[in-house]
Amino acid sequence: MLPLLLVAVVAAQHRSVLADGFRHLATAQWPWLLAAAGATCLTWVAAACTRQGAVVERLPGVRLLATQFAAGAANHLLPTGLGASAVNLRFMTVCGLPLARSSAALALYLLAESVARVALLGVLLLVFPDALRLGALLPEGVLGSVLVIGAVVLVVAAGVLGLVRRVRSAVVSFLRTALGEARSVHARPARAVALWGGSLAFPALQATGLVLVGRALGLQVPAAHVAVAYLAATVAVALVPTPGGIGSVEAALVVALVAAGGPAAVATAVVLAYRIVTVWLPMLPGALTLGALVRLKVI
Repeated sequence: MLPLLLVAVVAAQHRSVLADGFRHLATAQWPWLLAAAGATCLTWVAAACTRQGAVVERLPGVRLLATQFAAGAANHLLPTGLGASAVNLRFMTVCGLPLARSSAALALYLLAESVARVALLGVLLLVFPDALRLGALLPEGVLGSVLVIGAVVLVVAAGVLGLVRRVRSAVVSFLRTALGEARSVHARPARAVALWGGSLAFPALQATGLVLVGRALGLQVPAAHVAVAYLAATVAVALVPTPGGIGSVEAALVVALVAAGGPAAVATAVVLAYRIVTVWLPMLPGALTLGALVRLKVI
């Protein structure tokens, strides 16, 4: 709840910018918003492809796609993607995969999606090195603080693994299962293509959705720079434990779009419209789908 509270404080301090952003929503061009909605729908297809690519067994396609739609609603109930992970873990176990292999497949999916997102961001930054100008927007010394915190977390984790035998044994057993699952998946070209192709398509489609919303609201920022802003913002908030990234994603996206050269009011309107299209509109049908899948014992 702490990140949500901090975002609420910042929003109250900049309420005039938020008000301008809400007023700017009335100028949106609906064809571009419909195209953004279409890109959002394709993200569920990409997620289904990646989930299938993470396991050797063939999963039922229609139920797999419905599960990804439902997982989006569950993702907004628990922090840091735990909702979607729980839904997919349950789906794979219902399909007959042992819990250890289902967990390994889930870890492989998360790893592939993270690697693809960071790699896509790295490539775009190499091609467009001037896409973001964060120097004037970030507090002085924030990067050093983040690095120190990351180093402390790694040291603590290494200490726990080294000192607690039960944790070390569980981690080693899990890694052994996960590596075996990864080898099996990559021994099948179709599965490897689905895994990595879906992992690349998922963030690319998300970024495309933001580009289309920007076009709908007249954001005068090059499409590639908007994509860089989106990827940078989502990578930055990946460790912020808010349900579905609510609050933290909005704040990071506004900062990133302003850093990419967009006016604050227009950037705020773009982020509000984007989150409405990708989060709030699908939430109710996603929740209904989730309930139906539970009643039908698909998950």
